[in-house]
Amino acid sequence: MPRLVVTGAGGQVGTELARLTPPPGWEIVGFTRAEADIADPAAIARLVEGADILVNAAAYTAVDKAEEEREAAYRINAIAPGLLAGACAARGIPLIHISTDYVFDGSRKGAYRPDDPVAPLGVYGASKEEGERLVRAALPQHIILRTSWVYAAHGRNFVKTMLRLGAERDSLRVVADQHGAPTAAGDIAAALLAIAEKLLVGSTDYGTYHYSAAGLTSWHGLAEAIFELSETHLGKRPAVEPIPTSAYPTPARRPLNSALDCSSTMAAFAPPRRDWRAALADVLAEIRAQ
Repeated sequence: MPRLVVTGAGGQVGTELARLTPPPGWEIVGFTRAEADIADPAAIARLVEGADILVNAAAYTAVDKAEEEREAAYRINAIAPGLLAGACAARGIPLIHISTDYVFDGSRKGAYRPDDPVAPLGVYGASKEEGERLVRAALPQHIILRTSWVYAAHGRNFVKTMLRLGAERDSLRVVADQHGAPTAAGDIAAALLAIAEKLLVGSTDYGTYHYSAAGLTSWHGLAEAIFELSETHLGKRPAVEPIPTSAYPTPARRPLNSALDCSSTMAAFAPPRRDWRAALADVLAEIRAQ
């Protein structure tokens, strides 16, 4: 029975992976941070024991806080993936490691390809980029899957923050000059499962790939869509004022362009992929049902 082991099972993507119905005969086993510290070699040994493939969905994702907690960010985002990759290499099993659009500086015109030069703007992106390099160095049988603007009906994310603020206020100011593809964690989980299926039936298309929802918007455009789709539920539709990044300073700089070219992923693994608005509507419906 193929056994898919997932780290970071308490996070957005990990939770969605645990909710998926696996293919017949498969077993998906998830471990939260409390259950398995992925920077602990003893915990890692337990994780890989009996695994046929490992998905690392654990990450330090507090982008601004990482500027102050550099050591913690690198421990989880860089050192731990390297250790996981080494353990997988020792057992001869593949690793699928989730990374981020923040490895890029956002200066490119058009969507970023997997082989474009990286240039992270802050500690979070730099720690994730270092994790990628350590995975590549330790394990040839790897998939690094970069994604962007992740959200879900659970956890902390932009969508839930907008709903909370929209219920409290009649107007908000949201950055309009950063562009990317809001990507539902459930869709990422489905893509990860599609990739794992291909690997376990013999695919050797290892390497770095991109996956995000189809279509692009800005944070302002995403906020507008959230309130458009939630107007009946909220009982109002807050006004959303577009502002430049310069008007909303944060400890960590963000890339202005987070568009990801997913063509190589679609060609190699053909994962399901939806338009960002369709996925957003489903997640908002799930939040309303909670």
